[in-house]
Amino acid sequence: MTSVKLPVGFGRLWTAQTVSSLGDGVTHAALPLLAVALTRDPMALAVVTAAGTLPWLLFGVLGGALVDRWDRRRTMWVTDAARAVLLVVPAAAAAFDMLSIPLLAGTAFLLALGGLFFDTAATAYLPDLLRRDPALLERANARLRGAQTATSGFAGPPAGSALLALGRSVPLLADAVSFALSALLVRSLPAVPRPAAQARESLLRQARAGASYVFKDRLLLGLALRPAVGNIAFLAVETVLALFAHERLGVGALGFGLLLTAEATGGLLGAGIASFLGRRLGTGTALTCTATIEGLAILGLAAAPNAYVAGLALAVCGAGMGATMVLGPSLRQAIVPAHLMGRVASTSRMLAMCAAPFGAFLGGWLATAYDLRTPLYAAAGLLLAMTAVTATMTSNRRVEAALLDARPQAVQTAAT
Repeated sequence: MTSVKLPVGFGRLWTAQTVSSLGDGVTHAALPLLAVALTRDPMALAVVTAAGTLPWLLFGVLGGALVDRWDRRRTMWVTDAARAVLLVVPAAAAAFDMLSIPLLAGTAFLLALGGLFFDTAATAYLPDLLRRDPALLERANARLRGAQTATSGFAGPPAGSALLALGRSVPLLADAVSFALSALLVRSLPAVPRPAAQARESLLRQARAGASYVFKDRLLLGLALRPAVGNIAFLAVETVLALFAHERLGVGALGFGLLLTAEATGGLLGAGIASFLGRRLGTGTALTCTATIEGLAILGLAAAPNAYVAGLALAVCGAGMGATMVLGPSLRQAIVPAHLMGRVASTSRMLAMCAAPFGAFLGGWLATAYDLRTPLYAAAGLLLAMTAVTATMTSNRRVEAALLDARPQAVQTAAT
């Protein structure tokens, strides 16, 4: 079978997201460490973590409806330019020793609000750029996910820890530069046809149509429920991970960055083998297997006696997540109509992100009431239970039927 090359425009999108993801990785390590430097209260740390998920709870579906109305390329570059300007505020506060938990929480909230619009627009833009070809979408998402994992997880966290040693404002300024570069690259992307306008419909009605499309389709609902329940588990872990690493594993800031790097290394491997797993097992079975691996890996993290075992567990979990984040979005982009893509993507992401604050506060509460390992055991149990519930919703049979139904739409898009 002849391999079709990805278009030149994808290379610029890949570069933009890679640069931005490197900055995200720097901030991903720096924000919890900045918060831990201000307080050791698990609930206060949970506030910072949860703030980064609230925009999806408040604006998720409406954001998708707006993206389906707006020019998607313009939405991406304007959003990244705004996030670059935003980060100057906490960087200045850090330079003048004025950082606080409320300021960190506010920064996390606004960065996530920008992420809502950028990620939704990028998700809707990609299938139009690639003419909704399932094979190209899988290849493109594997490259995007691999680069994101390598930069935001592998290179970014150690860089964030190292830059933090130079000054509290340095990692924040580095992320601001990455957003500015991303905005410039995205602005140069080729234009793609916009979906047919639906100006006569209200924004709320359009948002409701997108949400209804997800909830009425068992395959799309299953694809949405996996990250929703998964985010409860992963945020419970993330909320206490920095404290767990410090107090139970005996590692400092650099060691914490290396633990995140171990997870990213696994994620890079998972993204690389995702297509192979999909071909060998079928996309539905592959998604069930990767979800099971994630749950077992978090169970191993909870029982880890030292940092080496914890790093291995995080690497295995990252591999499962990396493969999942290639297979799931690629399938969704291949089967959802273009005019609904923004709303379906935002609805699915909203379900995942709305669940995340519960995970953050669950992690903080369990750690306060019991022990730092308790949130990790609870997270593992949730992941394994979720896998059992959604296995039939995302079966190979359902996947093949959905791809067959979407084939005429892909042919029509390629012809335009």
